[in-house]
Amino acid sequence: MTEEVNSVEMKKTGVENNGFVVDQANDEPATLESRKNSLIEDQMYTLKLDSTEDQIPLKPYAGMPKNVLLHFSNQPCYRITREILFWLIIVATLAIIAATITIIALSPKCLDWWQRSPIYQVYPKSFRDSDSDGSGDLKGVQEKIDHFVYLDVSTVWVAPFYTSTLKDYRYAVEDFRSVDPSFGTMSDFENLLAGLHDKGIKLIIDLIPNHTSNKHKWFELSRNRTDKYTDYYIWHDCEYNGSYVTTPPNNWVSVYGDSAWEYDGERRQCYLHQFRKEQPDLNFHNPDVQDEILDIIKFWLGKGVDGFTVDAAKFLLEAEHLRDEPQVNKLQDPATIKSYGELYHDYTTTQVGMHDILRDFRQAMNSFSREPGRYRFMGTEANDQNTIAKTMMYYGNSFIQEADFPLNFYLFDLNKEISGNSVFDKVDLWMKSMPKGKWPHWMVGSPSNSRIASRVGSDYVKVINMLLLTLPGTPTTYYGEELGMQDNPMLNITADPSGQYNPAEYPEKTPMQWDTSSNAGFSGANTTWLPTNQDYQEVNVEVQKTQPNSTLNLYRDIIQLRKEELPIHRGWLCYAWNDANIFAYVREVDGMNKVFMMVLNFGVRVSVNIKVLIPDLPEQAKIRLSTISANNGKTVNIDNISTERGEGLILEYKTNKPLHNMEAFKDKCFISEKACYSSAFNLLYKNC
Repeated sequence: MTEEVNSVEMKKTGVENNGFVVDQANDEPATLESRKNSLIEDQMYTLKLDSTEDQIPLKPYAGMPKNVLLHFSNQPCYRITREILFWLIIVATLAIIAATITIIALSPKCLDWWQRSPIYQVYPKSFRDSDSDGSGDLKGVQEKIDHFVYLDVSTVWVAPFYTSTLKDYRYAVEDFRSVDPSFGTMSDFENLLAGLHDKGIKLIIDLIPNHTSNKHKWFELSRNRTDKYTDYYIWHDCEYNGSYVTTPPNNWVSVYGDSAWEYDGERRQCYLHQFRKEQPDLNFHNPDVQDEILDIIKFWLGKGVDGFTVDAAKFLLEAEHLRDEPQVNKLQDPATIKSYGELYHDYTTTQVGMHDILRDFRQAMNSFSREPGRYRFMGTEANDQNTIAKTMMYYGNSFIQEADFPLNFYLFDLNKEISGNSVFDKVDLWMKSMPKGKWPHWMVGSPSNSRIASRVGSDYVKVINMLLLTLPGTPTTYYGEELGMQDNPMLNITADPSGQYNPAEYPEKTPMQWDTSSNAGFSGANTTWLPTNQDYQEVNVEVQKTQPNSTLNLYRDIIQLRKEELPIHRGWLCYAWNDANIFAYVREVDGMNKVFMMVLNFGVRVSVNIKVLIPDLPEQAKIRLSTISANNGKTVNIDNISTERGEGLILEYKTNKPLHNMEAFKDKCFISEKACYSSAFNLLYKNC
């Protein structure tokens, strides 16, 4: 009993001895009893502390029991602090959520893949021959994927490769679901598509819905009046005297001239062909035909294709009444009308219901666009040169989506009479006609048009590439334009021993010029389907990679600048100057004081004083890029900008007075996807 009292007494005075016991075996019962009594004392002492806290001060300590912890946590100083921290966390969480919602709500629409990069158009028969048969193929395109990566383009457009004949430029399709053997196999196509996607490159292809080849199985079944295929094409009674003389149903003329009607001896009727006689028009008044084309769209989308350009869209429907089309010259003898331009095509183009068909195409593509990053692109080819309002209808409207953009062919009109004013007129025509908020498109070359170097002149190739890559919108580059390739004027019919096609019709399709080896590195064959252009020793990828001032390296540099600089990427376009020699414009973004001015020379050597028109411009600007690389990095005076013939300058300067906010430039500035820059947060927002 004395030992227990002493133990409690020592514990109260804070001098308890916790040393070891010498003879544990002998003292174990006593020790257990002591610990039991000690626990009792602890509980009694805790109660005593609660009732008389002022007797012995106690502070929180590590490992304190629950009852002691609760004793302290209920004190005001700890409880208030805890509640403050709790509500601060709640408020901070709500603030983060609100800020996130606000940023999302105020953020402008992100540019899609078809808006962010130039489109590079490949004519596969001329791009690269992988099997040394003298003709390009899909494997050859795959072999050159690194060229697309080198250019930093992320969208490739491959011209038609369906089973068809070269005589009809590959646009008389015999089977929409197969690859022509001259280009390879379906496996080759699938491998090409996978190879492009592995590099982050999208693939778009041509859709040719207006007509088929006269060798297509549909046409064979239609001419035999077989079941539903009977009305797959546009058939009409016509007079035929048995001597190859046909009296057509009306005066309609094909694009290539002469009557748009051809007599078929098997069906004993005439069929309509708005292009060549080997390309009979499908009857889109027949719902079965529309379903066939929709199934074809879904077939290629199912393969993983990223989009289509719809060829000859305005020709899809014709008037069912088959009336004669009005003559341009009403005094002309109707019997002498042979040319397409001698008629107004009121009944064979842009008919009521045509846009409904295109919107059905769009809906089919949208059904494959639901996954993030897998939007399917749709462009339309119409070429309504004289009536741009018809071209703009392909954009659709704010309620109904149609094409992402119609292809812009207006720069095809540029020729050796080029001037600053003529370029300005073509750009301004599109920008002023385009519906608000839509996305523009630009191209200067295609498989059906003379190359820009031959049409305008090699002196202007670099400055035209600078124009394409710095205007707002999506530019399309036809293969070889990044090098300045020209047409081959030496082509003639004797170049094709088979006689299946006339090489003279293909001057803009000569083989891609890769290096200085035989056939410019295009093919290992002794003879290629078209002869290589004579200038390939100097104009090729291998040589131009090593030249700082080459067309190729400038092309890459402009794409890189476009990619890095927000004003060029998605800013305002404002016209600053245009005359016989110069076309100048600026690209700027709300909230950003960095501005880029393009000064492009399409005439002769000249100096211009742009400050005389825009006094608020700074005194000087830095040359970020010039078509003459030696001028890069130099400083120019805005009141005396000197350019050589065919020179282009991309100038950079800083200002807090953007042109698009000036009243004088109200009708000279355009924006598609408006974005405002916040320097404080380094982000874009749309309400500014």
